[in-house]
Amino acid sequence: MAKKQRKIRIFSALEVANICGVVNQTAINWIKNGYLKAFTTPGGQYRVYAENLFSFLNERGMKIPAELRSLVEERDNEKAIIIVDDDEDFNNMLKSFLQKQLPSAKIRQAYNGFEAGRDIAEVKPSVVILDIDLPGMDGTRLCRQIKTDNALGKPAVISITGLHDSAIQKAVLDAGADAFFAKPFDFTDLVDFIEKLFTDHE
Repeated sequence: MAKKQRKIRIFSALEVANICGVVNQTAINWIKNGYLKAFTTPGGQYRVYAENLFSFLNERGMKIPAELRSLVEERDNEKAIIIVDDDEDFNNMLKSFLQKQLPSAKIRQAYNGFEAGRDIAEVKPSVVILDIDLPGMDGTRLCRQIKTDNALGKPAVISITGLHDSAIQKAVLDAGADAFFAKPFDFTDLVDFIEKLFTDHE
């Protein structure tokens, strides 16, 4: 999985003050009193990470700028996973397992190609677990679309199927899938692969 350029936004105490509509010294006092988490530069200036500023504003019901909200949501989606499988029981079972093994990940579910396309465009997840044998949908073509459409964020695609056919496996890997798991498979092996994707993504 190709690494995305992670946006790291750091705010000065003055920027925090301007966002909150207070004077600079008030923002500095928040930091000194431990209300707002920050770090100090070698020159002695306070700096605040976007996530910490977001939490501070959110906890106090203060207005959150669109830029800040967008940055934090993008960071959250770095560990988002969408499961695309029309077998509802299997989809739910896999979701439950992933939630237990990957508690920091956000898990979404889709049951057909239409839902998958909509959710991937909305969330821009880092991983899509794609059943390539969806009713009325060419899973290989969907995989290729996911991997080539820049608007979808180019997530890693893990293809899964109950069809044991080497030609299908080759076709979906040629379409850009990052891995192929034939059902039934060990969920632990899938988690290991996803964890490696997350590590490579950092």
